[in-house]
Amino acid sequence: MSGVIVAMRRTLLSCTSLARNGLIAFGMTALLPAAPAYAGELPFIQSIVAWLDLDHQEFVILATALALLGFSVVAAILLMRTRVRAAANEARLRSDIGDLQVQADRLRALLFAEPQILIAWAAGDNRPQISGDTSLLMAQDSPQRILAFGTWLPPEPALQMDHAVDALREAGEGFLINLTTSNGQALEAMGRAIGGQAIVRIRELGGLRRELAETNLRYRALSEETETLRGFAAAAPWPIWAKGAKGGLNYANAAYARATDAVSVADAIDRGLELLDSDDRGAMDRALKEASSFTARLPIVVGGERRIYDVRAMNVGSGSAGIAIDASEATALRASLERMAEAHRRTLDQLSSGVAVFDGQRRLAFYNDSYRRLWDLDRAFLDSNPDDSSVLDRLRAARKVPEQPDFRAWKARLHEAYRAVEPEKDTWYLPDGRAVSVVTTPNPEGGVTYLFDDVTESLDLARRFDGLIRVQRETLDNLAEAVAVFGSNGRAQLFNPAFAKMWKLSPEALREQPHIETFEAWCKPLFDDEAAWRTIREAITAIENRVEVPLKLERNDGSVLDCMTMPLPDGATMLTFQDITDTENVERALRERNEALETADQMKVDFVHHVSYELRSPLTTIIGFAHFLADPATGPLMPKQAEYLGYITASTNALLAIINNILDLATIDAGAMSLNLGSVDIRKTIEAAAEGIQDRLVTDRIELKVDVDPNIGNFTGDERRVVQVLYNLLANAVGFSPQDATVGLSARRTEHSVVFTVTDSGPGIPPDVKDKVFDWFESHSNGSKHRGAGLGLSLVRSFVELHGGKVSVDSIVGRGTTVTCDFPIDQAAHRHAAE
Repeated sequence: MSGVIVAMRRTLLSCTSLARNGLIAFGMTALLPAAPAYAGELPFIQSIVAWLDLDHQEFVILATALALLGFSVVAAILLMRTRVRAAANEARLRSDIGDLQVQADRLRALLFAEPQILIAWAAGDNRPQISGDTSLLMAQDSPQRILAFGTWLPPEPALQMDHAVDALREAGEGFLINLTTSNGQALEAMGRAIGGQAIVRIRELGGLRRELAETNLRYRALSEETETLRGFAAAAPWPIWAKGAKGGLNYANAAYARATDAVSVADAIDRGLELLDSDDRGAMDRALKEASSFTARLPIVVGGERRIYDVRAMNVGSGSAGIAIDASEATALRASLERMAEAHRRTLDQLSSGVAVFDGQRRLAFYNDSYRRLWDLDRAFLDSNPDDSSVLDRLRAARKVPEQPDFRAWKARLHEAYRAVEPEKDTWYLPDGRAVSVVTTPNPEGGVTYLFDDVTESLDLARRFDGLIRVQRETLDNLAEAVAVFGSNGRAQLFNPAFAKMWKLSPEALREQPHIETFEAWCKPLFDDEAAWRTIREAITAIENRVEVPLKLERNDGSVLDCMTMPLPDGATMLTFQDITDTENVERALRERNEALETADQMKVDFVHHVSYELRSPLTTIIGFAHFLADPATGPLMPKQAEYLGYITASTNALLAIINNILDLATIDAGAMSLNLGSVDIRKTIEAAAEGIQDRLVTDRIELKVDVDPNIGNFTGDERRVVQVLYNLLANAVGFSPQDATVGLSARRTEHSVVFTVTDSGPGIPPDVKDKVFDWFESHSNGSKHRGAGLGLSLVRSFVELHGGKVSVDSIVGRGTTVTCDFPIDQAAHRHAAE
C-alpha cells in the first residue's frame, strides 16, 4: 500500500512538473513563433521528446494540451481565492452598513426628538428634501406646500421668510426668525449652509424658549410704541410734561420749554420750571389726588402774551402727566359763533317758514313764531325745551302729522337725520288736507334744524298747471287734425306730429320756431295760393280785429284741407288743418251705400213676404192633407203607407219649423219683430219646452233633469218666444249628447233677472268655433246625431237680446257645454234704462 501511495505521489509530481513545463512550453510556443526551432536545442525538451518517442508536431500538440490543462487548474485556483476574498469583503461591508444604519437611526431619533421640520436644498438642485413632522403646519399629504409660506403665515412674516430663504440659498446667509402662524402658533425658523447644502429647520417653541421669544416680541413692540410716543410728544406743538412721585419735573417737550422761556428741555427740567401759576398748580394737585384726573380751561402767559389753554392732567403710574392745548382761537371762534347764532336766530324769527332747532340731545333749542303758529303748539310747552319725540307725539295726538301704520318706525326714520350728513327733503300730507314741505338739516355742532313750509296752495297750483300742460300736450299730439300755435311775433311755438306729417316737414325744423313766412315758403310746393296765404298771415300777425278765419284749401296733390285760424287770449293764434278729402269721398260712398241698403232692405221685406206666401201656403196644404190621411175616418192605411205618412208628417213639421225660423230671423234683422209681452210662468214655460223634445228623449234614452224652485214665480216677457228659446236650447243639447246621458235645465231668480241654464255632456265646442255658434246657418255636427239648419242658437240669441237679456256659452272639449240665458224681470224698467 505504501508503495502504491509513493508511486501515485511520484506520478502526481511528475504530472505537475509536466504540466508546469508544458505550460511553460505552451507559453513559449504562443509567445515565440520560433520556439519549435529552438525546441531541439533544449536538453529538457529533447529528453522528453526522446522518452515519449514523439516527433516535433506531436510534441507541439502535447505541449499545448498540457499548457491548457495547467492554465485551467491555475485559473480555477485563482477564481476560488477571489470568491473567498469577495465573500469576506461583502460580510465586512454588510456589518459596516448595519452599524451605519444603527448610527443614522440613533441620530434621526435624537434629531426629531421634538416636533420640527427640516428642509434641505442640495447645491444646484431646486427640489428640496422635506423631512420631519410636517403635520406641525399642514396635512401630511401636501408637505411641499410648506414652502408656500403665505398659506400658514401672515403676509408680512411670509415675505420675511421668502427673503431669508432666498438669501440662504444664493449667498449662504444664515438666519434665526421667531414666527407666529396665522392660527397663533409660535415657531422658530433657523437657516444654515452646511456641507454644501442649504438647510432650514422649523420647530415649535415651547417652555423657556417660547417665553423668551414672546418677551422679545413684546419688548420690540413696546420699544417701537415708546419711540413713536416719544417722537409724537417731542414734535407736538402743545406743551407736554411728566412729573415724578414727589412732584418734580422729569420730562418735558420742546413746546413746554418754549412756553416756560427755557433755553432747552434739559434746562426746563433742571430748573423745574412750571407752566401754571401756583393757584392753578394747587388746584391741579388736589384734583389729581382726589379724582386721578384734572381738566380746566386756564389762562397762561406764553411769550409775554396771555392766552387760553385747555389743560388736562392725569395720574400715570406713580407720577402724573399733562398737556396744555391752545384754545384761544377756539374761544374767540366760540364767541363769534354765539354772536352769529344770535343774529341767525333773530333772522329766523322773522321768517314765514316754521323753524325748529334741536340740539345734540334732541331737545328743542330754538323755534320761531311761524313754527308755533303752523302747528298750533302751546308756548309754555315749547319753552320747556321738550325733546323731538315728545313734540311728534303731541302732534300725532292732535292729528297734525301724516297718518302712519307704524308710527314708531316712521319716527325712527325721521330721527335718522341726527346721524345724516346731507339735508333731506320730504313732503307731509296732513290729515286736515294741508301739504307741508319738511327740510331736515343736520347741524355741524350736533342736532337737527327743521324747516316747515305750507306748500298746499303752491302744490295745488303746480298740479293744476302740470295737468293742463299735459292735457294740452297729449290732446294736441293725439289729435287727427294738424295743429300749430304761432306767437304774436309770427313764430311757431307749438305743433303736433300731425301738422308736420300733413305738410311733410321735419319736426327738427319746426322746433327751430320758424316764422309764418318761412313756413309759407316750405308749404308752397303743396299749396301755392297767394291770397289764402295772405289771409293766414294777416290772421296770425294782426293786432286788432282778431277773429276766426275759416278756409278751404285744395292742394296740388289732390287733397282737400279744412283750415281754421283761432285767436288765443295771450295774443297767439292757433292754426288748424283737417284733411277732409276722405270725408268727402266717404260721404259720397255712404250716400250710394245708403241707397243700396235701402234697396236691399226693401228686397229683404219683399223676400220675407214672398217666402211666407210661396212656401208656407203649399206646406200648410201638405200638412193638412197628411193629417187628413192619418185620420181613421178617411179609411184604413196599409202599414207601409202609415210609415211613409209618418215620415211625411215629420219632414213637413221640420220644414215648417225651419221656414218659421228663417222668417223670424229675417223679421228680426229687418227690425220688424215685436214682442207680445205679458206675464211668463217660468215653470209652465219650462214644461212646454220639455214637452216638445219628449220623443227625442225617449229615442236617444236621454234623461232630462229640471232644477227649478217651486216658488220661482213669473217675469215679464213674450211667453211664446221664451218657450221657443228653451226648446231650441234643449233640442241642441239632446242632439249633441250621447245615448244614456243627462241633460240639465235649471232656472234661478236674481234681483233683476231670471237665468236659464241648459247643460249637456256632449263633446263640447272647440275654441275656434265657439264664437260662431250664434251665426246664421252655422251648423256644427261635431258629435251631433241630428244635423240642423244652424238657426236654433241664432234665434236664441236674437230672442234673448230682444228681451234685453244676454246669452253666454261655457264649453270644455270632451266634457260638455253650458248655455246661460239672462232675461230681465221688468221689461218696462229695462226699456226705460236703454232709452
